Amino acid sequence: MLKPVVTIGASMTDITIGRLSSATGVKVETIRYYEKIGLMPDPPRTEGGQRVYSPDHQDRLAFIKRSRDLGFPITAVRSLLGLNDEPPSCGEVQAITMSHLETIKTKIADLKRLQKTLNAIVLDCEDGESPDCPIIHALSATASSK
Repeated sequence: MLKPVVTIGASMTDITIGRLSSATGVKVETIRYYEKIGLMPDPPRTEGGQRVYSPDHQDRLAFIKRSRDLGFPITAVRSLLGLNDEPPSCGEVQAITMSHLETIKTKIADLKRLQKTLNAIVLDCEDGESPDCPIIHALSATASSK
């Protein structure tokens, strides 16, 4: 597959991978990974091989980052971007989001149970000075019961 090569000087809208990383808060290695798996399109390159990104690349990466920050898995981001077949309908986006919301609700319930368990363990520790730590015993009992 031929990749476009930029042969003229960089314009004000051309963005290096470092600037793209700084502007979006996405690490350079992650940007390259997203290109490798097809979430980000391959950018054109200078004759020297340097990637040259556009504001469109930056907007797309910001969308990917925000989606990932909200916990959407890469497969869902791929669907939201319309990379599977064609751009999704609003109903499809809603279905993806509702599925993710159910996953989040389950995680919240799990975290609340964890919080309750840890609160109970901490309360068992009377003064923090005991050489026989009830927290260590509780964690050991939990680990050995699995």
